[in-house]
Amino acid sequence: MARFKSYVPSGVIPACLLPFNSDFSIDEAGLRKHLADVGAVDGITAVTVNAHASEVASCTFDEQIRVMEITGEALGDRLPIVCGIYADGSFEAARLARMAERTGASALLVFPSQTLGMGGALRPEMALAHFKCIADATDLPIIVFQYPAASNVQYPVETLLKLFEQVPAIKAIKDWCNDAMLHERHVTTFQALPRPVTVLSTHSAWLMSSLVMGCNGLLSGAGSVIADLQVALFRAVQADDLKLAKRINKRMLPMVQAFYAPPFLDMHNRMKEALVLLGRLDQAVVRPPLMKLDAAEIARLKAAIKAAGIARDGAFASAA
Repeated sequence: MARFKSYVPSGVIPACLLPFNSDFSIDEAGLRKHLADVGAVDGITAVTVNAHASEVASCTFDEQIRVMEITGEALGDRLPIVCGIYADGSFEAARLARMAERTGASALLVFPSQTLGMGGALRPEMALAHFKCIADATDLPIIVFQYPAASNVQYPVETLLKLFEQVPAIKAIKDWCNDAMLHERHVTTFQALPRPVTVLSTHSAWLMSSLVMGCNGLLSGAGSVIADLQVALFRAVQADDLKLAKRINKRMLPMVQAFYAPPFLDMHNRMKEALVLLGRLDQAVVRPPLMKLDAAEIARLKAAIKAAGIARDGAFASAA
């Protein structure tokens, strides 16, 4: 059962990584330490697991249960847990949703079904059926994960508005449309609805620009490494302190440029390596098809950490 009743996603929500042992099994001790490090950051409002940052595509159903169990033991009494729902089939997504509620999630982050990739944007009733199936399986609030148009699994604005109207469980959108003009339309439209839908930015490579448009939160894998800076930036923007926001953003820039460099798919791989360099993780093991970074890229990450002034002792650095 959800530990935080009536949770509405907002604020700074890091998406946590999933450490693995050398044999690719889950490093449970490493996961507990990582959750403790992230959970200790003042100002975060929840954590996300079983999502992109935790390599959910390579995790079995039972492994996702175990991740939820460990997260609940580590943080469940202190922070809401957002559980990713990563499935192409609606019935499997509903099964994951029931599991998430049973293991203590306070909200669901619903990934788009790859089935929509061959023209699903032209059939809004498919998205409606998918989300209704999930909503019928649980009472948890839902976060819609919006992908960019290039993915072919994005939801047009008109479809999103239908979803919000017909599936009241939807409380937020994790916006990765990757289009500044469309993103601003999402922010100004969805948060002004009679039943507002919170826009959580995941435009982590241009986070300040995104936040100043008026997002009421962010959900980001970079929070697994720099949650303190994300909190500081969010607070500065909320306070309309542009001078401070620009200073924090400048400090974050080396890290986000290193994390989100091509190929984009290595972003969480890089975050694991950064945690090793910072002494917060013992080893950076990723499951295939992801592959370990080469020495030159790890050196670039080391230089970015130095440029950003991130602490190496396991404690998050002051964002001031």
